[in-house]
Amino acid sequence: MGVTFEQFAVARIPSLLRYAIVLTGDRDLAQDIVQEVLARAHVKWRRITGADSPEAYVRRMVLNEYLSWRRSWAARNVHAVGERLAELDDARGAAPDHAQGVVDADALWHRLATLGRKQRAVLVLRYYEHLDDDAIAELLGCSPATVRSHASRALKNLRLSSERPHMMHAQEAS
Repeated sequence: MGVTFEQFAVARIPSLLRYAIVLTGDRDLAQDIVQEVLARAHVKWRRITGADSPEAYVRRMVLNEYLSWRRSWAARNVHAVGERLAELDDARGAAPDHAQGVVDADALWHRLATLGRKQRAVLVLRYYEHLDDDAIAELLGCSPATVRSHASRALKNLRLSSERPHMMHAQEAS
């Protein structure tokens, strides 16, 4: 017999939670999403274990739950999460975080919060999950060209939002 749901949940909750935190930018919302997904996964466990990769199946459930989350205001309101990112890095075995890293991570999270859900999901799937455009397209139910378009627009928005403070600083100095 395969892995029981309880064994799966105990082994994979930390990874699923990190994934949901990166998607949402909010630890509490991520916990809600993972809890909801695991409750549904428990009911469907027999079908999930029949899939090629139960973990991939459940991760897709997390992504779908994030994309359809009803409390959209919470997903868009990313609070100061620099400390949470430091915890996330520590959990992944990274070197201890320094103050500048926290400041940079916090600024990035604030810029990510300005993106739409699909754009943000594409960046997370590409840069956090290391998936290619075809795999992302399959997960999101769109074409690889749409994935590239979302990524391009998201990166452009991030670049523009990172340039605004510098432009405002230059205007104030003149």
